[in-house]
Amino acid sequence: MMKKFALTVAVLSLGLAACDKNDATDNAAANDTAVENAAENDINAAGNTTENAAGNALDAASNAIDNASNAVENAGEAVENASDNAAN
Repeated sequence: MMKKFALTVAVLSLGLAACDKNDATDNAAANDTAVENAAENDINAAGNTTENAAGNALDAASNAIDNASNAVENAGEAVENASDNAAN
């Protein structure tokens, strides 16, 4: 009878030990998730920075083209004005 009781206590103890919360595993999983989230945030930030830089470069190029077009137009008008002045 004592052997059965001792065996029952041993089995119950092992069962309770198996159900014991494992903080190390939970913490490791949480740390992995935090690392993944940080990496995702870094990737998103890099993507946004690249997209903004490309947009800014495109805007600058467009402005340069507009400025060059205006300069050509102004030069043409200057030639036209000089021609008109020479004729008068």
